[in-house]
Amino acid sequence: MRPLVDRFLLHLKAQRNFARNTIKAYQFDLSEFVSYAAANKGASPENLDRPLMRGYIASISDRNVSRNTLLRKISAVRSFMRYLRETGQLETDPFDLITIPKKEKRLPRFLTEGEVGRLQDHNRPEEVNAREKSYFFSLRDYALFELLYSSGLRRSEAAGLNIGDLDLYSGFARVLGKGSRERLVPVGEKALNAIREYLAGRPRPLAHGLPLFLNHKNTRLTGTGIALIFRKMAKRARFARPMNPHSVRHSFATHLLDHGCDLKSVQEMLGHKNLQTTEIYTHVSLERLKEVYDKAHPRSGK
Repeated sequence: MRPLVDRFLLHLKAQRNFARNTIKAYQFDLSEFVSYAAANKGASPENLDRPLMRGYIASISDRNVSRNTLLRKISAVRSFMRYLRETGQLETDPFDLITIPKKEKRLPRFLTEGEVGRLQDHNRPEEVNAREKSYFFSLRDYALFELLYSSGLRRSEAAGLNIGDLDLYSGFARVLGKGSRERLVPVGEKALNAIREYLAGRPRPLAHGLPLFLNHKNTRLTGTGIALIFRKMAKRARFARPMNPHSVRHSFATHLLDHGCDLKSVQEMLGHKNLQTTEIYTHVSLERLKEVYDKAHPRSGK
């Protein structure tokens, strides 16, 4: 069955334009499934039946993984089963009549506007340099933070930016998102100024095709490197709770909605394929809703 998995992964890449990280996750989950199938019934399409699927789901559940991890693994196998049916390897779907757990609806972790200000204050390049004698990298880190908060980029999207992807005059960045979908996102003036300062202190040349953010080896900064930078920034600000690049992305969306931006615009800026994905950010607190109501409604009593 492994050659079939390889063909399926190639199909996801070539025909469905799946992102590299998504394909990597599918590869891991399907390798795990094939090993389970081989150990229990033999790894060939004729052995893919409903009892095997039930057993596989139970085996994952027994490992006490999160529900979302469980659903991700099930989704990978279900997609593979659909592919096998479409290519004539299977006659029926072995997932028929199997109840799949529903996805957990967890609210995203985001920073308050006060916490964003605190992060900025404790990570200003001049402040960091005075303590750590690392002016160039403090410029880079500050520019990176301002860009993610200004535009809501994923860390992989920020890592993939080249100098030529950023228009410092019109205030837009060309971003390659999930599924290789390209979009233009606005970049605020504070972020633009921070990036200008960073580029002014960067090693030359500044060719359009070169990575925007560099690491200590003067090569492209990775998503993992960005996560470590944000962890360090949170430590400087003495944050008690975890903070990562995705927290800043959540904060970007939440603060836009809090200040009256419409959901469709937020969806476009985040690069979400479906509006339902963006709707999770409509978790404005009851206190804020009450505050808006009291100010706007003529009979609120205020």
